[in-house]
Amino acid sequence: MSPGEELDPIPDSFILQPPVFHPVVPYVMTIFGGLHAGKMVMLQGVVPLDAHSRFQVDFQCGCSLCPQPDIAFHFNPRFHTTRPHVICNTLHGGRWQREARWPHLALQRGSRFLILFLFGSEEVKVSVNGQHFLHYRYRLPLSHVDTLGIFGDILVEAVGFLNINPFVEGSREYPAGHPFLLMSPRLEVPCSHALPQGLWPEQVIIVRGLVLQEPKHFTLSLRDQAARAPVTLRASFADRTLAWISPWGRKKLISAPFLFYPQRFFEVLLLCQEGGLKLAINGQGLGATSVNQQALEQLRELRISGSVQLYCVHS
Repeated sequence: MSPGEELDPIPDSFILQPPVFHPVVPYVMTIFGGLHAGKMVMLQGVVPLDAHSRFQVDFQCGCSLCPQPDIAFHFNPRFHTTRPHVICNTLHGGRWQREARWPHLALQRGSRFLILFLFGSEEVKVSVNGQHFLHYRYRLPLSHVDTLGIFGDILVEAVGFLNINPFVEGSREYPAGHPFLLMSPRLEVPCSHALPQGLWPEQVIIVRGLVLQEPKHFTLSLRDQAARAPVTLRASFADRTLAWISPWGRKKLISAPFLFYPQRFFEVLLLCQEGGLKLAINGQGLGATSVNQQALEQLRELRISGSVQLYCVHS
């Protein structure tokens, strides 16, 4: 892109908010586009060894200090009692409503955690370290939430914003929560990720990252033992196209808004199925490409190159 060049209009559903790394608590941030059913917020961090009180994650309707904004969902783990637990509640018009309590807190002092907040049409589900922990029915409209607040005894490593997995075949109660990694040596580009068993039906490849400031190219290829690439996905920044590239160099354009603009966060999902791979970018399904099952089983490497910084690669 040349300086001052305007971006093509993109539907809001295709845009993902970049993750935030190591914010200083207390921390309050705007949720771009607010919350809606199908959105997921991922919080990863550490409970300090000397945590003696509590921390809270508030999904707020605004960010004013006075008057205090409504809080649609207040998630409040407490460590200061002999029986650690979680309190959830809603603040409306300056008054707390009836609180809900969950015992058997699945967090320990000194340990890392990954919490997923999965927002549905009628309730939010929360998982801790891959296990369902609670669900809480909305008492205020989800559409009013536009701010995230984090307070208390907690060290936050990353806050991420994602859409749920659009693939029905690979869906579970929760999407797989894989941590964001900042400046990890194993995610340096070009990046090679082993596929020791090839690809099998229902397996999902996840690639998350950030497009660099002056992008030149981005290529994701799947290679077999002979280093052949039967599957290649390429984003061309020159003409703003996304395409499958055949082993013979033939290009098959993918009809979708171009999302790989400078400093934008992206998520690429590839779902293996009988006879090919389904593609989703930023939670939006974008069709499939045909690959015979034998070729999929013989794949041994995922290779990523180009003008991106990677935060997560998983298969």
